[in-house]
Amino acid sequence: MPLYEFYCEKCRKEVSMTLTMREREKGEVACPTCGSRKLRPLVGPFFAKTSRKS
Repeated sequence: MPLYEFYCEKCRKEVSMTLTMREREKGEVACPTCGSRKLRPLVGPFFAKTSRKS
């Protein structure tokens, strides 16, 4: 499952959450610290792992 990073505008903290794509698309994500839904997505690094060697 992907790891998403958000900034909570209520408690002013950056939080990381592991969510399914469906959970993320619904947009019903709440801050694990304060419970607020005022989360702003942050752009983070993307890693892809493949089984082939280049």
